[in-house]
Amino acid sequence: MALGKIRKLELGGYTLSGYSVAGEETVIAIPELNVCFDVGRCPEEALLMDHLFLSHGHMDHSAGLAYYCSQRGFREMAPGNVVVPECLKDKVEALLDLWGEIDGNRPPANIIAVKPGQEYQIRRGLFAKVFETNHCRGALGFTIIDRRHKLKAKYSDLPGSEIAHLRKEGVEITYVLDYPVVTYLGDTMPGDFFELDYVRNSKILLAECTFIEPDHMDRAQAGRHLHVEQLAEILKDFNNEHIVLTHLSRRTFIRDARKRTKELFGPELFEKVTFFMELQKRQATK
Repeated sequence: MALGKIRKLELGGYTLSGYSVAGEETVIAIPELNVCFDVGRCPEEALLMDHLFLSHGHMDHSAGLAYYCSQRGFREMAPGNVVVPECLKDKVEALLDLWGEIDGNRPPANIIAVKPGQEYQIRRGLFAKVFETNHCRGALGFTIIDRRHKLKAKYSDLPGSEIAHLRKEGVEITYVLDYPVVTYLGDTMPGDFFELDYVRNSKILLAECTFIEPDHMDRAQAGRHLHVEQLAEILKDFNNEHIVLTHLSRRTFIRDARKRTKELFGPELFEKVTFFMELQKRQATK
């Protein structure tokens, strides 16, 4: 498998383009939402997204950040909106300052600091909810929310003119419905964020699954990553339509990963699962 080979998935009306292998690169762009989760080494798919969400600063997730900002400027695109954990904002700004000294031009960008509990507006009716994950200091996850205003039932039979009059009078005639579209966990151990309704009910859940082998639970704990056995227990009561497993280690053959995951998840839950990496062609060792 060539390093950085892009994979494209069509799930639930959305396109997921990118690459995710532990320690090498993680980047997932969703053009219908105009967002990219982490930047890896900044493939073309990431560059075209106006909103870049950085879950944490580890190199395999953030190496292409300066290139993302610089190339958008070079192509005369609007400066990218780079959403980062609050603790990284000054460091990212300093990185761009330093790169400006090296290059001669500071890469243009809007660096936006966020912290758990905040919302970031992508466009009208589309927001990112920010929550704390359990990996390194300041690590964040994001859920993209499609926020819709629905007419209250008691007004549903009124003619348009009366509804317009009520609205003009300041009457609250609608209520808000939040539809969680996609959740990105980044790298993480289990944590309280798994209890969040919008994570549990997100249409698409992008969850890391770095470790598969039964004897690698200690490695998962040491690296603050998820093991497939933990995911099998956590996800059994979730309502996601699609579960995309990211960040699989190259030491694990995809054939073995599928077999082990199906055993633990069971046929019904496993039917929702996709691994976000290219298939390895070699036969697994016994």
